[in-house]
Amino acid sequence: YWESVMSTLAFRRDTGFADRIAGLMDRVDYRLAECDEDLEEIFRLRYEAYMREGSIEPNALRQFCDAYDDSDSASVFGAYIDGQLVSSVRLHVATRELPDCPSLEPFADILGPELAAGKVVVDSTRFVTDKSAARHFAGLHFVTLRLCWLAVEHVRADHFLAAVRKEHQAFYRRTFKHREICPPRPYAMLRAPISLMTVRYDDAAGYVHGRYPFFRSNAFERRMLFERGFAGGPLADQRQAA
Repeated sequence: YWESVMSTLAFRRDTGFADRIAGLMDRVDYRLAECDEDLEEIFRLRYEAYMREGSIEPNALRQFCDAYDDSDSASVFGAYIDGQLVSSVRLHVATRELPDCPSLEPFADILGPELAAGKVVVDSTRFVTDKSAARHFAGLHFVTLRLCWLAVEHVRADHFLAAVRKEHQAFYRRTFKHREICPPRPYAMLRAPISLMTVRYDDAAGYVHGRYPFFRSNAFERRMLFERGFAGGPLADQRQAA
């Protein structure tokens, strides 16, 4: 995956970068995984991606999933090009009333008080891309992360979390202005320790939309993506009305 990130950084030198990403997005269909077949395909994609990085142990099923895929605050999305799964990400919207999210377990001392204080957290995890698709479609990781950004905007998140390895922090700083709030700690099911980064939507929106105009969206698109089975829907309506 991160080989494709480096190739896209070179690709960005092209002055048509934003137009090319926008053109790629015209071919992308974001889908909420709602049946076993869709989930199993995503779990296989995850397995292949994490095995390439040496982040997990092999298993006979050749799938990678965990209990958080079944939590009430979780939405597992796939991105498809021409009907083929090319990437996936899992989103949790955590609140005081529904605090369950993957990053809370290793970073409870940091996130627990924030949730108790009423802060809204979007925890994006299990971000993976298909190896051949990432090579063929430069900028695929931006297209996938756009889904995370739309969720963050939908709920006006106080925390857009990125639980990442230390060497991946620079990408999130450049793209969303994330900042580290906890150095690497052991993370369940993964071999490498993971650091915790965050950014507040209102603090980053101007920068993100100015530098990456393809991250812009409208309320209709966000509702179509997140109104079904997404814990942030009613919360987003309340925040926008406030």
